[in-house]
Parts: sequence; C-alpha cells; structure tokens
Amino acid sequence: MLGRLLGGIATSLLFSVFEAWLIRSHNDAGLKNFIGKSFSWAAYGNSVIAILAGLVANEATKALPMIAIKEQALYMGGYLNPFDFALLALVLCGLLVMSLWEENYGDSSSTKSDEGSAQWYDGLRSAFVTTIRSQDILLCGAISSLFEGSMYIFVFMWTPALKVEDGEKLPFGLIFSTFMVCCMAGSSMFSILIEHTKGERLAVGIFAFSAAAMGLIALSSNQTLKFIAMNCFELTVGMYWPVMGTLKGAIVPESKRAAIYNLYRIPLNFIVLFSLLTSLTPSQSFTLNFIMLSVAAVLQTILMMRRGKHGLMESDSATSDLEAAERLLTQGKKEDGAEA
Repeated sequence: MLGRLLGGIATSLLFSVFEAWLIRSHNDAGLKNFIGKSFSWAAYGNSVIAILAGLVANEATKALPMIAIKEQALYMGGYLNPFDFALLALVLCGLLVMSLWEENYGDSSSTKSDEGSAQWYDGLRSAFVTTIRSQDILLCGAISSLFEGSMYIFVFMWTPALKVEDGEKLPFGLIFSTFMVCCMAGSSMFSILIEHTKGERLAVGIFAFSAAAMGLIALSSNQTLKFIAMNCFELTVGMYWPVMGTLKGAIVPESKRAAIYNLYRIPLNFIVLFSLLTSLTPSQSFTLNFIMLSVAAVLQTILMMRRGKHGLMESDSATSDLEAAERLLTQGKKEDGAEA
C-alpha cells in the first residue's frame, strides 16, 4: 500500500511538474514553437527506453529464480528482478534531475500581492475556478482524462485479452516491446504530420482512429486481429503525448499549469477505479474504452471549432509567431504614420 501511495504521488509529479517545467523553460528560452517537437522527442525516447526495459525485464525474470529470504515476508529473484532494476533507474533519474535541471517557478506575479495571507489550498482552489470558468481548459481536461483513462484500462486488460489455444505462455516482455515500437512510430509520425496539419485537427483523427482500434479489440474473436488493433492503439498513444502536450501548453495558463494538470488527473483516477472495482471482462473494458475515445473525439471536434472560431488554433508552421509579430509591427508603423 505504501508503494502504491508513493507511486501515485510520483505519477502525479511526473505528469504535471515535468510538463509545466518543460513548457516554461521553452517560453523563457524563446522556443515556444518547438514545444511540440520536444514532446515528440520525449515520447520517442520514452518508447526506446520502454523497448529496452521490456527486453531486459523479460530476461531478468529468467536470470534468477524467486527465493524466499524470509518466508512469507521477503523474497528476491524471479518476477521481482525487473522491479529491482526499476529502483536503480529511478535513483539515476533523480540524480540527473538534481544535477542538470534549472529551477523555475512559473508565472507567480499574479499571486504576489496575496502572498502574506495565502493558504496551502489557494493554488488548487484558484486552478479549479479557472478550469470551471474556461470551456477550453475544461474540454482539454475532459479529453485528456478520457484518453489516458482508456490507456490505463488497456494496460490492465491487454494481457487477459490475448490467449493461446495450447496454454503456452506468451512472451509478454516481447509483446510489450512491440507495443513500444508502435508508440515510437506514432511519435515520429506526429513530427511529420504536425508540419502540415494543425494540432487540434490532428488530435481529432488520433482519437477517432484509437476508438476504431478499441472497437475492433472489443468485437473481434480473432487473436491476430486483436493484436494488430492493439498495436494500432499504441500508435495513437505515441501521437497523443506530443499533440496533447502541445495543446495543453497553448490552452492552460502558465501561472496555474501544474495545479490544473493535477486536477486533470482526478477524473482519470475515478475512471481507473471504476474499471478495477466493477470487475469488467476484457471485452467489456475495451467497449468502455471505445465509448470514452469516441466521446473524446467529439469533444476534441468541439474544442477545434471553438479555437478555430476565435483564431486560436495551433499554427501549421514554426514561422507563424514571427509572421504575427511582423503583422503587429506593420500595424504599429501604420498607426504611428497616421498619428504623424
């Protein structure tokens, strides 16, 4: 239980603080147009590491049989070996963050005046009010919770969904590595497609395609088709992380970014808990995923239309900000000339 508690805290930090830090650092360095590329490379690198982790874990379980150091209390070896490797990886990541990351505190200028009377919960309360009042932020949170909820349910259910007739054990580590290859391919596809398609429009296609993949997994009785559909879903996962990171970077205000990202995880956790506590079968779980992803596609369409209506859609090229600045400069010169 303690491990799950600490894991929940660590996951919350990973999916809020890291993105907030990365986006703020890009803005400070004047590299706002490269946020999507950075998220794409991060997803690509994550997939490479996950592939290696799957292969290493598959071999580590065979390296040393599980033995009891203290009966019914402490064990080592077997399926525990991958967790020991994970501990070493986490320590290494912590050391790299401490030595390489520079600190930034976001945009706190709006709260400096109330600093003396601030309460510990003021940040979350302010973030909640901002989320409720902004339909774009609310839609963004609902979409991310629906997709990531379906992703977690997929993680729980893909193993019981794949079966072999003769009872032979499946190479789960190798299958996981295959999924990560597809995820890596998805992040690469994002880098190509974002040069020609707006992020909001690309996200609609991602959610629609992922919904179709989940529908195929839920309805098909053919194991090969199920496996192909699972790989297709992982392809969309690789595209989801950079596109959603880019959209949230453009929609969520800097001063409340980390707090709002944590609020996004509340409905996500409820979705996962619902799946685990209701004892759904794999087919029912993937049907639920299909429904959630279909809703996400509809909500993303609404978000795209709203942002398009207000001229806020993500730009097609990295030169859009420069072009916008040039238009403002030209407009300023005309106004100065008119005043003269």
